[in-house]
Amino acid sequence: MTGFSVMKYLNFLLALPFLGLLWTPLYNRYDPVLWGFPFFYWYQFTWVPVTSALIWIVWKKGQNT
Repeated sequence: MTGFSVMKYLNFLLALPFLGLLWTPLYNRYDPVLWGFPFFYWYQFTWVPVTSALIWIVWKKGQNT
């Protein structure tokens, strides 16, 4: 695979947080509660480190192509 085609597929990883947070009815509920936080809040907060990790992966793999 060429560097361009690899990056094209890696860039799809960057769409995951967008898609995961775009459809609000998916996580617009109270249960399950985690450490006293409703699902609505901890689901969104979980995407913060996940998004950071995905950006780092795409960045590192993009440097090698």
